[in-house]
Amino acid sequence: MSQYDLVVIGTGPGGYVCAIRAAQLGMRVAVVEKRAAHGGTCLNVGCIPSKALLHASELYEEAGHGFAGMGIKVKPQLDLKTMMAFKDEGVNGNTQGVAFLLKKNEIDAVHGLGRITAPGKVEVTPETGDAQTLEAKTVVIATGSDVAQIPGIEIDEKKVISSTGGLELGSVPKKMVVVGGGYIGLELGSVWRRLGSEVLVVEFLDRITPGMDAEVSKTFQRILKKQGMAFKLGHKVTGVETKGKGCKVTIEPAKGGEPETVDCDVVLVSIGRVPYTQGLGLEDVGVKLDNRGRVITDAHFKTNVDGIYAIGDVIAGPMLAHKAEDEGVAVAEILAGQSGHVNYDVIPGVVYTYPEVAAVGKTEEELKEAGVAYNVGKFPFTANGRAKVNRTTDGFVKILADKTTDRVLGVHIIGADAGNMIAEAAIAMEFGSSAEDIARTCHAHPTLPEAVKEAALAVDGRALHM
Repeated sequence: MSQYDLVVIGTGPGGYVCAIRAAQLGMRVAVVEKRAAHGGTCLNVGCIPSKALLHASELYEEAGHGFAGMGIKVKPQLDLKTMMAFKDEGVNGNTQGVAFLLKKNEIDAVHGLGRITAPGKVEVTPETGDAQTLEAKTVVIATGSDVAQIPGIEIDEKKVISSTGGLELGSVPKKMVVVGGGYIGLELGSVWRRLGSEVLVVEFLDRITPGMDAEVSKTFQRILKKQGMAFKLGHKVTGVETKGKGCKVTIEPAKGGEPETVDCDVVLVSIGRVPYTQGLGLEDVGVKLDNRGRVITDAHFKTNVDGIYAIGDVIAGPMLAHKAEDEGVAVAEILAGQSGHVNYDVIPGVVYTYPEVAAVGKTEEELKEAGVAYNVGKFPFTANGRAKVNRTTDGFVKILADKTTDRVLGVHIIGADAGNMIAEAAIAMEFGSSAEDIARTCHAHPTLPEAVKEAALAVDGRALHM
């Protein structure tokens, strides 16, 4: 039996960051990972490989449709096998980087399925060989999430695929049905549309990206539709028949009505994710879960059982890698007697389609529901000099500021490189910035972030370039 200050179960972004921070603070740390490679869903079959394919497919489409207008004459040819190898190379580099960081920080990495047998004891069962028990003062559950499934529809990762299968297709399907109009489905749908698929998105609600600012969501759908993606909103998939060459998908109106059948080659099920708690032994040790299967914790990430904590997708809050990382740092610092903290009002979210969509803070709908009076400042990329010359004029920046104090309450961006631009807004909000503070900050010219400054000026009705 090995003795540690901390054992972290799971080495996704939350788990490995938690372990590293704890080691920096002088703790003896071990991590338990069921995969052969570290990094969790994010690095292995999520954030990293999907961004590689999004990047490659975006360049492929740009080469085929945009280069000629800039005086570059090429005729791109798709080599899907090499594109997948490019993706795998990026994944391997990142996962190996995590292994290096764990070793550098003298963290013991144990591979196998982890199970909490008692407070402070984690049994690890490898694929081959005998199980071993790790003993620690504290255990942090960082096991992340798994793909949510539709009852009665089996995911075989061949014809009916999850996001994992969506990263591994050996050929470009002629037609793809994406079930779910959220971040993951739209990103992977975009990849395969660019590479030649006819993509239909089926969404249960009456708009895509539920929870996003409604104006941004509406603009986002209009842009994706213009790019060639089709949508069937207010509908649900009730069955998939996979006999024969392709798939027959049964679709019904969400509010009831006559079903219809759509033929396709591949069905991508992307209706969300669920906490991964299977096999952890939580019931046996008395750790409580909520009605959505998430581990219940207090404000310091502690469960109802002494010595057991939880972070990331397995607890309440947005299922985002960077949220898990911040929680990993916070819980490590709390365990070391410091004041670790996560500001849940300032967690950005990004959809890595083209254009990108990024947001931080409140939407207009949330502010209206809360009865908060606010001002809006908007600036379109059509009026931004850099966007004009780069032919990236789709979208806008929207800033929501408190009507009385001018404090920034939310920032929403749809446009090229929105995922990077949102960082400026997050920093401003973290320090309690007003829209005037952003408006008075000198921004380099010509750059896309000038649109953020102009939107801040627009809060006070004084945008300069519109």
